This record gives sequence, C-alpha cells and structure tokens, in this order.
Amino acid sequence: MHIKTTLAAAVLSIVLSAQAQTAATPPSVAAHYATLVHANYEDALTTARTMQGAIKAFTAAPSADTQAAARKAWLMAREFYGQTEAFRFYGGPIDNDSGPEGRINAWPMDESYVDAVDGKKTAGLVNNRKQAITKKALSGLNERGGEENIATGWHAIEFMLWGQDTSDTGPGNRSFEDFVDGKAPNADRRRQYLTVVTELLVDDLSSLVKAWAPGQKANYRAKFEKGGNESLRKMFVSLGSLSRGELAGERLEVALASQDQEDEHSCFSDNTHRDAVTNARGIENVWLGRFTRVDGSLVQGPSLRDLVAAKNAALADKTTQQIRDSVKAAEAIPAPFDRAIAGPKDAPGRVSIEKTIASLTAQSNDIVAAATAVGITKLTLVQP
Repeated sequence: MHIKTTLAAAVLSIVLSAQAQTAATPPSVAAHYATLVHANYEDALTTARTMQGAIKAFTAAPSADTQAAARKAWLMAREFYGQTEAFRFYGGPIDNDSGPEGRINAWPMDESYVDAVDGKKTAGLVNNRKQAITKKALSGLNERGGEENIATGWHAIEFMLWGQDTSDTGPGNRSFEDFVDGKAPNADRRRQYLTVVTELLVDDLSSLVKAWAPGQKANYRAKFEKGGNESLRKMFVSLGSLSRGELAGERLEVALASQDQEDEHSCFSDNTHRDAVTNARGIENVWLGRFTRVDGSLVQGPSLRDLVAAKNAALADKTTQQIRDSVKAAEAIPAPFDRAIAGPKDAPGRVSIEKTIASLTAQSNDIVAAATAVGITKLTLVQP
C-alpha cells in the first residue's frame, strides 16, 4: 500500500510539473524570476559574509595562511555574484539611478587611487593619513574624478588581497606583511580599508536581497511581479544586453583588442575566465528558470523558455542550445585570461575567446527573436 501511495505521489508530481510547464504565463514567469533573483542575491550575500569573516581573521592576524583563506573566500563569493549580472540593464534595484552597481562591481580600476603601486610608493587613499576611511567617505570617493578611480567593491577588495598583477603566469602576489605594523607603511590603514570596503559590499548586497524579498508590499519585487509584459521585456533586455554589449563586448572584445591585462575584469586575481563562465551561466539560469544554490538545492519553475516554446518550439530549442554553447565556450577559455588574449590571431587562447564572442553574439539575436515570438518588441539593448 505504501509503495502504491508513493508511486501515485510521484506520478502526480510529474503531471503537476508538466502542467506547470504547459501553463507558464507572464505572471507566473515573472513571479518565478523574482524567486530566482532573490535566491541568487541571497547566496551572493551569504558567501560575501563568509568572505567577510575570512577577511576579519586575516586583518586580526595577518599571515600567509589567513591571506590565502581570504582570497579563497573572495573567489567563492564571486562564483555567485557573477551569476547575478543577468539581473542588470533594465533599471532595477542594482542599477537604477540610485542603485549600488557602481560601488559593487565597477572596473577597470586605477590601483594607485587606492594604494601604493610599483613606482608610486606613497600613492592612494590608504597612504593619505588625512583621508578618513569610512563607508560614507569611500562611497563618496568611488569614481570621483574619473571612472577608473574605483574605491569600493569586489575589485577594490581583490586588489587589497592580491595586489598588482605583474606576473605573466599568475595573479598578483601582495605580501601579507603589507598588513603588518612595522613591516609596511600605513599597515593599520590598509587593514582598516579592507575591512570597511568589505562591510560596504555586504551592506549593498543586503539592500538587493531586501529589494527582492518575498511577501513585501512596497519593495521592487512586489511591483515586478505585477508588471506583466513589461517585466518580461526587462528580462529579455537584461539577457540580450549582457550577452552582446557587456560580456561579449566590454569584457571580452575590449581586452582581446587591446591585449592589455588592465582591461580584464578580475585582473589582480586572474579570475576573469571564471567571470565569463558565471556571467554566461547567469543568462542560462534566467532563460531556463533554474538556479543551483550554494547548498546544492535547485530553484526551478516557469521560465522564458517555456513561454517561447508554447509559441515556437523550434526557436526555444535553438535558443536553449545556443545559450548552452556559450557557457561551454566560456568554460573553454584558458586561464590566465591575460595570457589567453596575448599572441597572434590564431593563438589558441584568442581563438577560444573569439568563439565565445561569436556564440554570445548569436545568442543575443536568438533572444531578440524569442522576445518577438511572445509579443515583446522594440528591445533597447546595451550595445558594445
């Protein structure tokens, strides 16, 4: 009897799942997207807090081991933040007029704006003892006087942990002694700076989690879930813009053309190859309505793909495959990225990046076609 009951429940689950797929509607897709966004930002925040704990341990007792643990935690947190890039480009909480995106993930960075670099031993905010190091002060100084004057966010933390990347074969190799009193000038301010920019990052990620939190009457999520086709349009705009303008364009084509490691996204840690993968995976997450959480659980529900499949199954399948191909292409970019962009046009690294750019460009066209199939036209995408 128990076996029959279990079997019946399993069959019912399959039927309900199939019905849910068939019954995907603009409201259900928008609602599930909000659930997925919240889950991803929540995991980005959780892993950032883990990083914050590792950085606290490092600044309390600087050593090679505590520095390595802080670096490892930064890399782990980036895996989840990178996937959230698929929630940008439509004036949502991350990048509206008052959004924190510029404080969180701005790049490329003029390192000398923050700290000493080769040839400039007294440069930067860290070495100006008259400059207050507070969340308010650093937030105000971020991008002041120029887009590369970046004082906060992932890449400021990255620079503090790794230092300048002057190696052809590996990442930056800042000594932990830069944070030890008596070993380096202004070590106390370096510890303070790293602590404060990490606190600010956690604050900004917390604000995004709140903006997408369920069960609220007046936050962004509540409005988004009621947005109908306008919410769908925002989803398509985000995917198309990240595919072509941002990832293929700003993050890959620019560096490929300049062959300059200063133009790579995570240049201090040599993590740019993973940035490309997580960004591409974020697009796939939204398209499929699927996200694998930090605890291994799966968030899944009605998706853009389901809506498009109901109108044009062949186009839905084509787009799904193209997006999968882009993830695979990004995964094939060799590390370190600053070596992959070097050399002649037929160098293996450059060929792999070109292949990724071509796949992302093709998928942006498929995304526009998919939007048209469900009645969403006149998409304004970010262009390279």
